[in-house]
Amino acid sequence: MAADAMEAAGPQVWDDMTVEVALSVMAAARSGHLVVCDEDGQCTGMVTHARLTDVCDGLGYTDRVRLRDIVGDDESFATPLTTIADAERTMRHRRLGALPVVDEHGNALGVLALSH
Repeated sequence: MAADAMEAAGPQVWDDMTVEVALSVMAAARSGHLVVCDEDGQCTGMVTHARLTDVCDGLGYTDRVRLRDIVGDDESFATPLTTIADAERTMRHRRLGALPVVDEHGNALGVLALSH
């Protein structure tokens, strides 16, 4: 089960944070990802360093781009009861390196990382 294999959620940030600030937070936390939450504290997704760098290098990038602008509406999540096989299948299908684990209220509990 996901609950047995997840790592700590790591840094959690608000979705109104700009991409540049998120990169700074990520560097300071020495983390490869940030869990993104809305104003109610519910997990809306996760961003990686690679994703933020891609956004910064994009043609439409400005310093006003916020995390809510880049976290997709179709984010995938796992629950503590999700099997490892199902989580890995989701990550491989969606080309994700990690998957947030959330409780029944959408609060981030941890992160599952894809094993290589």
